[in-house]
Amino acid sequence: MARTTRKRSTLANRAIAASAALILGGGGLIAVNVYASAGEGWTGQSPDQTQAAGQSVSTIDCPDVGNELPEVPQQERGSVDRELATLDTQITTAYQRFAENKERVESDPSYGQQQILAPLRNERLVIIQRIVSLIERGAPKPQNLENMAPCTLRADDADGGGDQGQDGGQDQGQDQGQDGGQDQGQDGGQDQGQDQGQGQDGGQDGGDQGGNDNGGQAGNGPEQNDFVDIQSVQPNVNGPRNRRGASKGTFSTDCGKNENGKFNPDNVIVAPGVSNGAHHMHDYVGNQANDAFASDDDLANGDTTCRNQGDKSTYYWPVLRVQNGQDENDAQADGGGKDQNVGEIQTPAQVTLNFVGSPVSKVTAMPRFLRIITGDAKAFVNGDANANASWSCTGFEDRQLKDKYPICPEGSQVVRTFKFQSCWDGQNTDSANHRTHVAFADENGSCQNGFRAIPQLVQRIVYDVPPPVFDGENPSVFAVDSFPEQLHKPITDHGDFINVFDENLMNKVVNCINGGRRCR
Repeated sequence: MARTTRKRSTLANRAIAASAALILGGGGLIAVNVYASAGEGWTGQSPDQTQAAGQSVSTIDCPDVGNELPEVPQQERGSVDRELATLDTQITTAYQRFAENKERVESDPSYGQQQILAPLRNERLVIIQRIVSLIERGAPKPQNLENMAPCTLRADDADGGGDQGQDGGQDQGQDQGQDGGQDQGQDGGQDQGQDQGQGQDGGQDGGDQGGNDNGGQAGNGPEQNDFVDIQSVQPNVNGPRNRRGASKGTFSTDCGKNENGKFNPDNVIVAPGVSNGAHHMHDYVGNQANDAFASDDDLANGDTTCRNQGDKSTYYWPVLRVQNGQDENDAQADGGGKDQNVGEIQTPAQVTLNFVGSPVSKVTAMPRFLRIITGDAKAFVNGDANANASWSCTGFEDRQLKDKYPICPEGSQVVRTFKFQSCWDGQNTDSANHRTHVAFADENGSCQNGFRAIPQLVQRIVYDVPPPVFDGENPSVFAVDSFPEQLHKPITDHGDFINVFDENLMNKVVNCINGGRRCR
């Protein structure tokens, strides 16, 4: 698959001028998050409701069953994950049907109810009942999962919407306002700050509030309202100070920038054994055996792009594209154009992978094959409780955004930062929802409830992309790949990691961090 690294050109210069006009004109863009969590309140959803004809709706909002799963027997986890992936495919198919009939849905709410939401509810119910049966084979029967079958049609908040409540109740929007993650500083080193605001309230005026037409050549975003001028955001990175006993070292691993062009729309953590389980394309660095069907043995025996061959870990994240009217090689493929991810995939200008310590204690070794997901690919409809990717610009990395893409000034580059969970339960390499076996440190930097500190992975990915242009002869915007119904929102950004360090190298990592050194 071809990849491009965008350099500034005549188009970029026009983009800078257009962005300046966007920043300076109009009533401004206030970075506010009132997304409702589709997983909240699902046990008490109201009867089917009907939206008023003519109201704008932008996406399908379904409760995330995976986030609500209780204990799943180890032997059934793969089967449950495959059923969860089927739920995602059902939503994707229903969203495509909705997108093709959006005007009719808005003018005739009964059409959306009867032709989209009701069939989707019935399809979801069958799969959820299968999940319940699988769990029952070795654990107590989960209660009320069937109540999560109904979905709603909702507007992008920029459309003045909120849930349209067609099939399963109206979510009550609320600002989660929590980072949940510990900011380890822009160099991956010692500034172990807790992100504050992260764009929900951190942005000043950044652009015109117009452009509510689900802009972007993908047809489902991003919109003008998804961008904010980084210079208008106040510094918002703070955090705990190092205490006596802190582990102050840093271990860096160099695994390249995906020069090999390894892409696929799989997710071996969340959807093992399912091709196109992610419905968006991932960049991979490190382990080259990673696809939906890779076993631990496959990963252990795989090649790696990491300079230190003792690190066969896999690091992956959604690709960043410039939607500029140019097709990529995957324009007709799953994860690409078939899932409404269009435009030229961007090769990062820089990728840094650092493992850092704890501000309050020494760290212990990660177990081999530990799986960690940070961020939430469905945060646009789930709410931001698990959102944890940050967006910024070089030279402004004391200003971090979660739910906005940054508009960077001339000479500054776009930066994505992922700070992974730094506390481990001491027993499990994975969990039923792929989250509860690891956790973030608290605001003081401590691990709670019997969890122990492990080296924290900090990924920093830099791109040379032009500022967005929403009008004119050559519109151009950048955005991450996403599930189609997530509308390419920046809050859906996420990163994945599987530890495949050999024992000797992991011991070196721990000793380096605990000894306060900087190592490679």
